Amino acid sequence: MKHTILFLTVLMSCFGMSQNNENTTDKSELYKNYREDQFYVSITYNLLNIKPNGVNQNGFSSGFHLGFIRDMPVNERRNVAIGLGLGLSSNSYNQNVSILETNNDISYNIIDESEVNVSKNKFTTYLVEVPFEFRWRTSTATDYSFWRIYSGFKVGYLFYNSTKFKSDNGDEKLTNVEDFNKLQYGLTLSVGYGTWNFHVYYGLNSIFDNSANLNGQSIDMKSLKIGLMFYIL
Repeated sequence: MKHTILFLTVLMSCFGMSQNNENTTDKSELYKNYREDQFYVSITYNLLNIKPNGVNQNGFSSGFHLGFIRDMPVNERRNVAIGLGLGLSSNSYNQNVSILETNNDISYNIIDESEVNVSKNKFTTYLVEVPFEFRWRTSTATDYSFWRIYSGFKVGYLFYNSTKFKSDNGDEKLTNVEDFNKLQYGLTLSVGYGTWNFHVYYGLNSIFDNSANLNGQSIDMKSLKIGLMFYIL
């Protein structure tokens, strides 16, 4: 009887050790492969920063952004990472500078609403973007609600732009105006917990190049985008 009890005790101990080793292996494999926040969708309110005198925004200027960021952890816990990705961005700006074509030349003028009734005046930009992020978070391989702070840099290539002007005197729409900067870049920050994340983009260079002039001066307006960021997988 004693031999039987001893045998069962040793057997249970071996079984327990086997289970612990299996759990450790499973956990190790889980940590080895887990990544976070590789797909993103963002909605922003777009502001024009450093506006020339007399330039104002009106209406709601919105932005919609989506893409993929490859999460590359740099520590064993995998809660610190760098991210590099590719995305698309659409941005509209409602403001009071008319962008019109006259004799194959583009002119920029502040709209005098006492002289003309304007129902819509905006320009829209479409970019392919390459975001780079330094990522810190409180995540684990099994915890899907965690704090995150992602700071970084984003470079965008403008592949299409359009302008719309609607007034009582007529309408005009232009596409691919050459005065827009093809390369646009700025700093980014995303901070939040779980689903909801505050996001800001601070443009470092002008939306327009030096050939765009208003009252004899370059239009050096930069983009400031404030909104929400949603990460998936």
